[in-house]
Amino acid sequence: MASVFTRIIQGELPARIVFQDERVIAFHDIHPVMPVHILIVPVKEIPTADDITPEDEGVLGHMLVVAQKVARELGIGDSGYRLIINCKHDGGQEVYHLHMHLLGGQRVGPIIAKRS
Repeated sequence: MASVFTRIIQGELPARIVFQDERVIAFHDIHPVMPVHILIVPVKEIPTADDITPEDEGVLGHMLVVAQKVARELGIGDSGYRLIINCKHDGGQEVYHLHMHLLGGQRVGPIIAKRS
């Protein structure tokens, strides 16, 4: 079964797309956790970061270049932003199609909460 992201890529589901080319698509998260919350997704369906192959290196680098471009276009390039890729259940991955979160628009705080 195709992931929700594949369905967006194929035009079956709506999305507020901010960038798209033959390798990646970037769109607004439907449940944003920051003022700017964009998902950057490779067109090729790669389930998790653990499934990346050497052939995927080019698209992964392209995802970073697109993140920089989108961050600048959305006005957070100078103030800063965070990029996150979650992997599998314990890593917090919810959709099993590799994706990178671009977060910004306010200070994001620590990467993880400190243990008490």
